[in-house]
Amino acid sequence: MSDVVVRPIRDEDWPAVFRIIDEVVRDGETYAYPEDLTTESARALWIEPPPGLTVVAERDGRILGSAKMGPNRPGRGDHIGTASFMVAAEARGAGVGRLLGEWVVDWHRRAGFAGIQFNAVVESNVVAVGLWRSLGFEVVGTVPGAFRSRRHGRVGLAVMYLPL
Repeated sequence: MSDVVVRPIRDEDWPAVFRIIDEVVRDGETYAYPEDLTTESARALWIEPPPGLTVVAERDGRILGSAKMGPNRPGRGDHIGTASFMVAAEARGAGVGRLLGEWVVDWHRRAGFAGIQFNAVVESNVVAVGLWRSLGFEVVGTVPGAFRSRRHGRVGLAVMYLPL
């Protein structure tokens, strides 16, 4: 992964990031986003305004994944961060998700957040749950049947937390 760079998203990255988002959402296993996303509606969901940030993982000009991060809630909840991640199918299993996850945890620490809360990790996504656990996150609760997985039917959405 030493040849993969994580950097803030640029306008010219959007077509590649949208392809990843569209692929992930249409797969129906990890995100409760509408399946009929347009590039404009996906952009509104994915690009985080300040104080948040959206980044890409890039190797040799190719976008392998993206993450967005920022405060989980406004006002009195803004000391807890949150993040979302998507990795291109051809880059899965190669460490891109871990690299993005470590980068996001470090960003939250540097920004002074007290913790990071993931609001909706699909429990049947065992790779993601395992990755977040390996980075120190714990499942603090699960909403049973809150996600309609294309392959598994109704499965739980886990809330995961990492104190910083």
